[in-house]
Amino acid sequence: MKKDNSHITQYHLHKEQPQKLQFEIHSLQAYLEKNKAHTAQPHSHSFYQILWFFQPGGQHFIDFNGYPIEENTLFFIAKSQIHYFDDWEGQEGILIHFNESFLMQSDVDIFLKYNVFNNKGRPCYHISPETVELVNTYIDLIQKELDDDPQFGHKQVLRYLLKSLLILLERKHRGDSTSDIQLTSQYDLQYLQFRELVEQHYTHGYSVSEYADLLHISSKTLTTVVKTIVAQPPSVVISNRIILEAERLLSFTSLKVNEVAYRLGFEDASYFVKYFKRHVKKSPTEYRELLSGTGSDQN
Repeated sequence: MKKDNSHITQYHLHKEQPQKLQFEIHSLQAYLEKNKAHTAQPHSHSFYQILWFFQPGGQHFIDFNGYPIEENTLFFIAKSQIHYFDDWEGQEGILIHFNESFLMQSDVDIFLKYNVFNNKGRPCYHISPETVELVNTYIDLIQKELDDDPQFGHKQVLRYLLKSLLILLERKHRGDSTSDIQLTSQYDLQYLQFRELVEQHYTHGYSVSEYADLLHISSKTLTTVVKTIVAQPPSVVISNRIILEAERLLSFTSLKVNEVAYRLGFEDASYFVKYFKRHVKKSPTEYRELLSGTGSDQN
């Protein structure tokens, strides 16, 4: 995969036209035919994406892994996640785009955001014929609402249809229709608020205490919250996000190591090298050489 010289291209949904509906649905085949030059290159979005592949064949790539496409495979691409399509011809399916503002910020929305779209290790799964029928019902309702002239509650109808579809898919994926979708404690909500802040500020070098201040809680409380939810201290959550972005930049761009360091907010490139090696057990140069099979990279 060819690397961009300096950055990973990020696409936006109606960035210059915020008054437009922040929601789109496309034929996957038509979309790929129109945008093949872009979709085959590693890129990210400032919005969320649902991909539904009808037929088997080829792979879809998310961050550093390729996932085989089976019949009726769904992919959930989170905001800022790197992905790209292979060159398999004739891929048919449905593509849904929506911005974060379209989901709003209720507890259920936060749950969906972090359990459906940020589910590391399983960003895709196959759905059964029974579920296909239900999903098609929702897609038809969404398409009808989009095709009709906007009427009273147009955006709200689309928003609730989308949320219902996501809840349905999560229910089927879990195989459990009895548990309610909710944040069961204050810790759940505080943890997700912390995750949101890390996503916004991971290049700023904030400490645990600075994140705690933003949440209006003590560092001790933040540590208790994060350890309770994910069995890790908040410092690990912060460093994991920094390392993920470092790996993305080293994998998908030709930035020099010192440029990667500055992009991530490190004023001292040598400290970034030590930081990366401490977490990955390889230097940035060694990591890149392992990926590319080449033996040169200049700091």
